[in-house]
Amino acid sequence: MPTATAAERFAEKVNTAGPLSLRHGAPGPCHLWTGRPNPKGYGRFWTDRRYVKAHRYAYELHTGPIPAGLEVDHRCRRRACVNPDHLEAVTHRENVLRSSNIAAVRAARTQCIAGHPFDQANTRVRANGTRQCRACQRTRKRATHTPTPHREAA
Repeated sequence: MPTATAAERFAEKVNTAGPLSLRHGAPGPCHLWTGRPNPKGYGRFWTDRRYVKAHRYAYELHTGPIPAGLEVDHRCRRRACVNPDHLEAVTHRENVLRSSNIAAVRAARTQCIAGHPFDQANTRVRANGTRQCRACQRTRKRATHTPTPHREAA
């Protein structure tokens, strides 16, 4: 009895009639991984004596090797999706900024909490990559600065 290839075993664990994408830019329905997920919700697939992430396997199966320095992003935002049309190789920064985590939310802001614009003239980028409003920084410095009294010459 012939054994199934890795691609055939992979196809057995994919439901191609999944829901439509949560995001625009991911055409057609999600292809949901029905096999066992890893603790973070990504599908995992046993091949070549090790587990690989199912979406990475699907990308490489249909598109080719993942370019160095890039990672595979789910444009549909579903971790269990293995639809090659929903997968894209992007930089880590791009992947993070597409998500809904706090870093992406803050990066999408166009103004500070006081309403000052985050533009070229009013924004200071710190060494750790976060942005700081120059107008608010000036206001804080003025509020904390107390003039020192002049001493009389003796």
